[in-house]
Amino acid sequence: MNVNQALEYIHSVSWKGSVPGLERITKLLSLIGNPEKSLKYVHIVGTNGKGSTAAVISSVMRNAGYRVGMYTSPFIVTFNERMQVNGEMISDSELAEITEYIKPYADSMSDRPTEFELITAIAFVYFYRHKCDLVVLEAGMGGEFDATNVIPSPEVAVFTNIGLDHTDFLGDTVEKIAATKSGVIKSGCECVMYRSSASVEDVIENKCKSLGVPFTKADFDSLASVSISLEGQVFNWKDYENLFLPLLGAHQLRNAATALTAVEKLKTRGFSVTEQNIRDGLLNTYWQGRFEILSREPLFIVDGGHNPQCMEALANNIRDYLPKVSLTVLTGVLADKDYTAMYDLVAPYIKEFFLVTPPSPRALDANELAKKLLIYGKPIYVCNSVADGVKKAVESAGADGTVLAFGSLYMIGDIKNAVNKIKK
Repeated sequence: MNVNQALEYIHSVSWKGSVPGLERITKLLSLIGNPEKSLKYVHIVGTNGKGSTAAVISSVMRNAGYRVGMYTSPFIVTFNERMQVNGEMISDSELAEITEYIKPYADSMSDRPTEFELITAIAFVYFYRHKCDLVVLEAGMGGEFDATNVIPSPEVAVFTNIGLDHTDFLGDTVEKIAATKSGVIKSGCECVMYRSSASVEDVIENKCKSLGVPFTKADFDSLASVSISLEGQVFNWKDYENLFLPLLGAHQLRNAATALTAVEKLKTRGFSVTEQNIRDGLLNTYWQGRFEILSREPLFIVDGGHNPQCMEALANNIRDYLPKVSLTVLTGVLADKDYTAMYDLVAPYIKEFFLVTPPSPRALDANELAKKLLIYGKPIYVCNSVADGVKKAVESAGADGTVLAFGSLYMIGDIKNAVNKIKK
């Protein structure tokens, strides 16, 4: 089996969408010897900020000398991004080999695994074979019944920002969503939480109390921004002064504080991390697609924001980093997102819209989106493809202009490829 055959198999297994329940992943892992039981974890759940938080924790622990696995979704450019060891993606050959190894076990099951369950099993085998000291494991969209929750008690369960998303599966209030996600808390772990509303914090804290799990809210009060630029931001947190983070936005400082709180808990559980490890880890954090600068002439920024919470952060970033700039926007959305609320937050900063249909079966057609955006009274151009949209937006902005692309993570890979071609 080569990598193309492996990916074809992964994407063609009895795909049932998102099917709650741990029975299939539990069965599959038992058939292959339960590699997940030999590893230690930081389990990350939440609505927004999971990837950035995972990237900070992974970078800090890697700089502390540990062999760190990281599992995230979705991918931006290549599937292999989803599973990494010490910042290196799984190779095509190993992805193919592990998939070929797991395939007969998955095929033998009467209730076959979903795509996400199969990918999660592949990741556990990969991390086990590479003898990871720690795996930073990002949940899919759920909590209690997410395939990643098949793991034993993690070292730390980390809750990032919780908001309304995937309400069909998780619940129609933030409290219900928090309750679903709280299912990852297990006896024997530590729990760290990004500060939220009192009602959401109470849900997580009460679950911790019921299991005797220590509960820690990340300290946002001691966060202080020192300086910001398009290169990154300098900040103070607790006793640490002049830390540098290349990720942009005040929300990324809160994500970093949450990540560093998790690192503090890892230290209490026997992991050795110095202040220099923290500084170097923050400095070397990389997470693509979050207010990421792709080019300078014109300034082209891409952001994976795809729900109202993300748009609040994006609007704040526009005010902080792009004051008095009239934006050429390249955008497209998935039909199941609350896109009306999304665009309301950023429309005041937009000069013109270039619309594309994201490469996803859940995408909202660009022509339909155009009808929705007429209310803002801005020029609207519907483009044939993401690459066509990038080309036209760049031409319209001119060398001194600014292009901002946002709306769906599924577009970012095509956007980056198109921008790179223009730069060449």
